[in-house]
Amino acid sequence: MGRLNYHHLYYFWRVAKTGNLTQTAQALHISQSALSAQIKQLEHNIDTVLFERVGRKLVLTEQGKQVLNYAEDIFSKGQELEALLSKGVTSTTRLSIGVLTTLSRNFVEAFIAPLMTNDDVQFKLKSASIGELLNGLTNHELDLVLTNRTVNFDSSDRYWQCQLVAKQPLAIVGPPELKPTTDFPSGYEQVRWILPPTHSDQRTAFNALCARYQYFPNIMAEVDDMAMMRLLARDSGALAVLPSVVVKDEITQGVLCKYQDLEGIDEFFYAISTHKKTFPAAITTLFEQALARENKL
Repeated sequence: MGRLNYHHLYYFWRVAKTGNLTQTAQALHISQSALSAQIKQLEHNIDTVLFERVGRKLVLTEQGKQVLNYAEDIFSKGQELEALLSKGVTSTTRLSIGVLTTLSRNFVEAFIAPLMTNDDVQFKLKSASIGELLNGLTNHELDLVLTNRTVNFDSSDRYWQCQLVAKQPLAIVGPPELKPTTDFPSGYEQVRWILPPTHSDQRTAFNALCARYQYFPNIMAEVDDMAMMRLLARDSGALAVLPSVVVKDEITQGVLCKYQDLEGIDEFFYAISTHKKTFPAAITTLFEQALARENKL
């Protein structure tokens, strides 16, 4: 086998990610025939067939899939290095953290609290949709993404890692003067509700709890944005089902009151990152302190 040519490997990697020779050639600003020749040369050098043509699309062979796994590692590390160099290799650690738009800001603040007392760390927070945030991770624009939604990855995908960093029980929260003296559902006959959206795991669990007691909530609003749910809980007079951490300031001020936790109904918080050779120590500290907080609960 000849010496591996990384230039050829790069072209293979780009074509493998799109499955389209013409499209990749246009993106690389070279002719399709030149690109094809480079990949043929790579196959010749490593004595391995990497693609087979199915209709108009190039499909990886089993050996091609193995080569792609290594190419992903090689070129993703190269992009990671470029991102690091663009930020500047200094004694100050610079972190970029993506936050799902609908996530509780109180949770985010609690999670990143260790960064705010570390003089050697500068960080940026970016709120966006989950698709935009994952693209930011892929392009090495973000170091970490915080979300309260599970993200399903292919079991063979070694690029991502998703870690549970916190769990908060959902609670019934509302104005102190409306708090019943009895446990749910007794005393809740005349109230209005602000609930998580119907597609969420939390709503499914709350619906199951209501069904158990043959209770039919009078729903004022369904909200998937924790910041909006916080405002509505504070200003509407309706009862909300949410983690009490979301309204901890209002509870401290006496504007709202936690009526009771809903046993077995939890909000889960996740951190998504890529598998990196050089993972910032400050991120590791965030994970460790989040785990320590959970163990104390």
